[in-house]
Amino acid sequence: MKIVTGTTDFQMDMPSSVAIGKFDGIHVGHEALLRHVLEAKQEGLVAVIFTFSPSPYEFFSGETVPELMTTAEKRRAFEEAGVDVLWEFPMNKHTAATEPTDFIKKILVESLQAKLIVAGDDLSFGNKGAGDAALLKRYADRYGYEVKIVEKVCLLGKAVSSTYVRNEVRAGHMENAEILLGKPYSFRGTVCRGKQLGRHIDMPTVNLIPEEGKLFPPFGVYYSRVRVGEAEYNGITNIGRKPTVNDTPAVGVETYLYDFSGDLYDREIEVQLLSYKRPEERFESVVALKEQLARDRVDGSIYFGKKSGTDCKI
Repeated sequence: MKIVTGTTDFQMDMPSSVAIGKFDGIHVGHEALLRHVLEAKQEGLVAVIFTFSPSPYEFFSGETVPELMTTAEKRRAFEEAGVDVLWEFPMNKHTAATEPTDFIKKILVESLQAKLIVAGDDLSFGNKGAGDAALLKRYADRYGYEVKIVEKVCLLGKAVSSTYVRNEVRAGHMENAEILLGKPYSFRGTVCRGKQLGRHIDMPTVNLIPEEGKLFPPFGVYYSRVRVGEAEYNGITNIGRKPTVNDTPAVGVETYLYDFSGDLYDREIEVQLLSYKRPEERFESVVALKEQLARDRVDGSIYFGKKSGTDCKI
């Protein structure tokens, strides 16, 4: 996948299908846009995702919003999906002031050679957000492209949006977040070395330090699934600062894997959060911590056994 970032100067040499959006989290609504673009590859069109960096909300508000997916996570997800080109279009005073008709002509038509443009029904672009789906359609015949406007997907009684997903994650409603995302909320990264306390209390774990800007659910313990390459393992994950054994503000993602033995240091893994179990606690001693972790491990075995209909070894 070709990544174009930090520049407005880009030229496609082949006709394309383009999905326009903020793509924070790539929820089920985004998947609908992505599906149209990828299907157009069968007609010889290059699959392009056009998004903004920073997001329009962050640029205009000046606020930094924790991300459902970091830039690196989104890039990996788009590449794995089969996207050919990702343009992270820079948002600044100059680009934000682009007239909507110039945006269509210069960026979509001339730079991207768009023959199919896909967007949500809440699309806005150009100076003061004056461009919308109606304007895209008005110029379709003049510039020779097709427009597909995708209506919002409604799940759990509400229209799916990044804000909706973010609120569910913040509340620790991981089952709801999975429904809205179409997949579990997750953290990806490289396994690093921790204090190795888990090895001394018969519960070895793998540790991730999340990328800066990633949205955290409530600190606590979660039932989880861990992907290592093509393999998957059930797990128990703690997210937080481990107050019983740590005195630093750093937030980590630490996971015990069922039915696994070996060394994952420096391997890339994905930790998917399935269900919130309990809040993070400060225990009086390491012994008390060990006793609670043993209970967590047994509870996890029961949880996964019920999900699969089989026993999960501890």
